[in-house]
Amino acid sequence: MAKKKLARFAEIDTFNHVIQAAFSEVFEKDYKLKGNWNTDFFKNDHPIILELGCGKGEYTVGLAKQNPEINFIGIDIKGARMWCGAKTALDEGMKNVGFVRTRINLINSFFAQGEISEIWITFPDPQPKKYYKRLTSTRFLGYYQKLLKQNGIIHLKTDSKELYDYTKALVELNKLDVERCTDNLYNSGIADHILSIRTYYEQKFLEKGKPITYIKFKLDIHKTLEEPKEE
Repeated sequence: MAKKKLARFAEIDTFNHVIQAAFSEVFEKDYKLKGNWNTDFFKNDHPIILELGCGKGEYTVGLAKQNPEINFIGIDIKGARMWCGAKTALDEGMKNVGFVRTRINLINSFFAQGEISEIWITFPDPQPKKYYKRLTSTRFLGYYQKLLKQNGIIHLKTDSKELYDYTKALVELNKLDVERCTDNLYNSGIADHILSIRTYYEQKFLEKGKPITYIKFKLDIHKTLEEPKEE
């Protein structure tokens, strides 16, 4: 297993569509592609959508296949996992896919205000004891406000009812516009070809009989957000 990981790390270093910036390049400073992803990386003016905590990149690649006129970037700190999606995109000659290996709390070093249209958060760690580490907490939504277009879309797809309920409460407290919301996606009738893309982890959760939840909402980039009270 260790040899396989090392081999993947070595190979991913050769992929032009994978960015692995050194910590010194992004800590309290802007990465060279910030504000220039369309012109310098994708070389088109199509909208850009992020997948945060992309894991093996199934959603990033799946979305990109279905939407060739949109650019997609998967972000994760685990390079060996990311290799799977990056290799698929390379082998299939996909030009609208990129990956960034970094921590999500450094995301504002990579993207400028208004550079991103939507964000997908798929099956993140629900962080039951530390709300400020949840990817839908006001802390992280504050990061997203600095790179999204006004009323940019946030998608959360998760097996965690607790994270779903928390996010729904936060959205309602801050009067953000909800476009779709369900505590059982595959029994809701809204699971279209996009929402039915399944990650490695989602398939495992479904095999255990866990319902999948989903919420899609708009983020007002000018609003000061409040945390819901923890029960």
